[in-house]
Amino acid sequence: MDAQLDDKALENTLAESLADLVPDAKTVSEDEFVEVVGGALEAVGGTLLFKMCVQNEGEGQHVAAACVGDGGNRQFLLLTLPTVGGALKVETASRSTNPVAGIAAAYAGLMDVFKTAA
Repeated sequence: MDAQLDDKALENTLAESLADLVPDAKTVSEDEFVEVVGGALEAVGGTLLFKMCVQNEGEGQHVAAACVGDGGNRQFLLLTLPTVGGALKVETASRSTNPVAGIAAAYAGLMDVFKTAA
């Protein structure tokens, strides 16, 4: 069996079990998403790079790209949360299949250039 399918099945199972624990599923606003992401990043000393709302596989989701560490040790993270509510998913950009993941490192590189130029 394909290892990626196993991971996907595991993620789906976890997402379903977490969804059961959220009694009042409600639409998550961008402000609420930023608050949750801010708290998560604060815990690991991360920095928010950018956030957006996208359609992924027919479902609206809030997506935030962040980085932890700096220089050559910098790791990029992707945090996603369905707009209809549910569990916050955090994954490294290198392992993520989300199309936004590829933008994170490029965006951070661009910000580095702007900081140097300023």
